[in-house]
Amino acid sequence: MHIVILVLVEVLIVIGLSRLVGLGFRSIKQPLVIGEIVAGIMLGPSLFGLVAPHLAVTLFPPETIPFLNVLSQVGLIFFMFLIGLELNPKYLSGQLEVAVLTSHVSILVPFSLGTLLAVILYPLVSNASVSFTAFTLFLGAAMSITAFPVLARIITEKNLQGTRLGTLALTCAAVDDVTAWCLLAVAIAVARTGDFAGAIPTIIASIVYIGLMLTVGRWFLKGLAKHYLRAGRLSQLLLAGIYMGVVASALITELIGIHLIFGAFLLGAAMPKNEDLVRELAVKTEDFVLIFLLPIFFAYSGLKTQIGLLNRPELWLLCALVLGVAIAGKYVGTYVAARVSGISKREASALGWLMNTRGLTELIVLNIGLELGVISPLIFTMLVIMALVTTFMTSPLLEWTYPKKLIRLDVMKPQLEAETGIDTSAVSEASPRPYRILVPVANPSTQKGLVQLAVALAQPAVGIALNYRYPAVVNPLSLIEFQEDYAFESTPVEADRLIAQRRHQLEELINTLEPPETRSCVHPIVRISSNVARETAQIATLEQVDLILVGWHRPAFSSNRLGGRVGQMLTTAPVDVAVFVDKGKERLESLLVPYSANIHDDLALILALRLLINRETCMLQILQIVSNNTKEELSYELHTMMEQLPTSVRDRIEIKIVEASEPIQAVIQASEGVDLTIAGTSRAWGIERQTLGRYTDQLAIQCRSSLLITRRYSQVTAHLASMLPEVSNQEPTLRS
Repeated sequence: MHIVILVLVEVLIVIGLSRLVGLGFRSIKQPLVIGEIVAGIMLGPSLFGLVAPHLAVTLFPPETIPFLNVLSQVGLIFFMFLIGLELNPKYLSGQLEVAVLTSHVSILVPFSLGTLLAVILYPLVSNASVSFTAFTLFLGAAMSITAFPVLARIITEKNLQGTRLGTLALTCAAVDDVTAWCLLAVAIAVARTGDFAGAIPTIIASIVYIGLMLTVGRWFLKGLAKHYLRAGRLSQLLLAGIYMGVVASALITELIGIHLIFGAFLLGAAMPKNEDLVRELAVKTEDFVLIFLLPIFFAYSGLKTQIGLLNRPELWLLCALVLGVAIAGKYVGTYVAARVSGISKREASALGWLMNTRGLTELIVLNIGLELGVISPLIFTMLVIMALVTTFMTSPLLEWTYPKKLIRLDVMKPQLEAETGIDTSAVSEASPRPYRILVPVANPSTQKGLVQLAVALAQPAVGIALNYRYPAVVNPLSLIEFQEDYAFESTPVEADRLIAQRRHQLEELINTLEPPETRSCVHPIVRISSNVARETAQIATLEQVDLILVGWHRPAFSSNRLGGRVGQMLTTAPVDVAVFVDKGKERLESLLVPYSANIHDDLALILALRLLINRETCMLQILQIVSNNTKEELSYELHTMMEQLPTSVRDRIEIKIVEASEPIQAVIQASEGVDLTIAGTSRAWGIERQTLGRYTDQLAIQCRSSLLITRRYSQVTAHLASMLPEVSNQEPTLRS
């Protein structure tokens, strides 16, 4: 097979497997990049070469490896440029003195332990051709690395970027990043010259070049930024000039004697941090780099990772020692320094786990060490395992140390009060909880009807005086979902911009709600999320909401109206759920509740009564269908509750009994004359849970009015308690 065709086949396999395994890791709440690194290892001798050695040699013969190396080096150059580009000075503005101390101690402790470890490993896994100084420097650097890109994305995904912990972690990681790269540059210089004395000219030349880039280079780059501002766009000519600068800077640092990646990183760091320029430059660059070139680097690294080299118990013990030193050094160093600086135990522990993440940055360091011959394939494999384990453990240990509930209550209290509209300091345990409706809003420009319905459920119309025990609150929830871990939009600074933009859109929506007096009960919540349905359920639990009111939308890859995320919420949300199928009818004057005596229809009727109480012109028709000489009676609890209602409310309720052999068609016919039909997820109405959690949607398709589909979960949720305390204990609970 022609060599070029074979390389293209390899690229095809690499990209496909990287995406597949990466998405698999995302499903278990791990960074996508970890899955891509694992995919690269799977293609190497550790798995593919072990299971099918002949096929592995056929698909990845030695003569194609140099081509993969070239592509991976190009990918690394531009990836390091992107890392430098996103190294925003804003990250250095929070608690800088604490961060500098914590960051440097978190480097010093693991570096010192790495030096001691080198004394043990050098005679066992190295040889005389490698100087002990170079080996020690590389091993110390490997122990000290924190992957700033991965840490920044974890902070964004956990919505920590506005908290003290998140700000401190970002500042520490930024300081760590700069210090660690300088340390690595020294290690490379020593490795190439043989000893520290010989590396001094290289170190001096590097310092001079850094000085030139941060003065003359930055002055020139500011000129490019001014040109961009005048033009209003990033032209191909300007982009070509920047890319030429990236390659030229990489070549200069290679000629100086450190490595290509430093020049690319330095140019990115020196770029003016104009928000629009950085965003457009990153977006234009990152897709090809992250999707095409970076997976090739992972595959190239995987082809050199040989887990089979750990073929004796004592080697696995050494690997465990390497892992233990890496984890203990980084965690203990960070924790102790943070505690000395006055950080609480829990926050210091969480910071220690965050700084322990190594990810792709570690892999870059290891490849340089292997390329220079400083570390052997055996120690390379041990350190790759260490990088994977330390990154893999970060998210679960962070969640265990600093769970979302604690973040929301302790760290984000001011923001929590602003979002929920509740002064938490004024609410004691004995105080009644407010009635809360969570409204997932995917598109603020098209879901006014959904939020308006939530307001109608929450608050009475103007002029209606009710003895509310506690005002109701509506929380429009907008989750910004990121698909790529390394995409520029998922950096904390960019995420904050997107959150502010989405919050502004929600506030514009709130300002259109009628009547204006009800707007004060609406408080938007905006979050970053990697899984909308799961995050919605978690927020509903943390915020103790009474009802999730979600809008219907047609799934992209299904004809089922109650599929996709809507179906997931109906199936998994641990609170009562209502799905609104908006047919464009803005009036809420006439309601229809088909009743078949089940818990979900009970919820439908209770929500209808809530609307009836809130709107004095609203009429309710309860439709009971007689089929085969059987009629479903209202439960005793519902009868009792309705008797407790004011006469002005009971007078607007009509119970209509219809004889029909096909209940669904009877409901469809009755829905022609009403504004809103409210139906439980019942087999009688063609809305029932099927295999794998799917719901059928016959009534959702054929109903002539707008439709609200209810699914009851809670045994104790009292949807009328905040309005009429005298009936708070009369609502029907879940029946077996």
